[in-house]
Amino acid sequence: MNKHELRKKYKSLRLKLSTEVIEELSLEIANNLLKLDIWENEFYHLFLSIAEQKEVDTEFILHILQGKDKNVVIPRTDIEQNALINYLLTDTTKIKKNRWNIPEPVDGIEITPDKIDVVFVPLLAFDKTGHRIGYGKGYYDKFLSSCKTDIIKIGLSFYEAEDAFEDVYNSDIPLDYCVTPKQVYSF
Repeated sequence: MNKHELRKKYKSLRLKLSTEVIEELSLEIANNLLKLDIWENEFYHLFLSIAEQKEVDTEFILHILQGKDKNVVIPRTDIEQNALINYLLTDTTKIKKNRWNIPEPVDGIEITPDKIDVVFVPLLAFDKTGHRIGYGKGYYDKFLSSCKTDIIKIGLSFYEAEDAFEDVYNSDIPLDYCVTPKQVYSF
């Protein structure tokens, strides 16, 4: 299948999930993340979930990061530049949903991509070689291309890997890991 078909398939599958199932699967994903050797790093980029899109609930991961006293960086979408601007999450950070219902920081302390050590990447689907399918706007591929070369890229998925995608592009940046409720994939 191509990316368009897979995007449609996984959006449809996610929309059928109940709030309870999303919470249970998201907790399993967070628990599986603890198996990775990533916790010595300092700056962790974490997307805030779009509830309306039934994304993996990253609140459990946020609690892990805060419990380990890590610096959590959250993105804001710059629609005009087709880019992500990253801000340090603090006790005073104000969060507001944008036009796509993405919870984002209103403002704050900006963190440059070269400071970030680990990125938790949203996705709809991924394959066995670490390629991912997002919503198709390219925000994360552009962001990841501006990060340091040894950044750790971790996808989060309710579903297991597809064999391969038909239409992978040179600008697509593969993941290092993808974590599902059942397992951790390493690429």
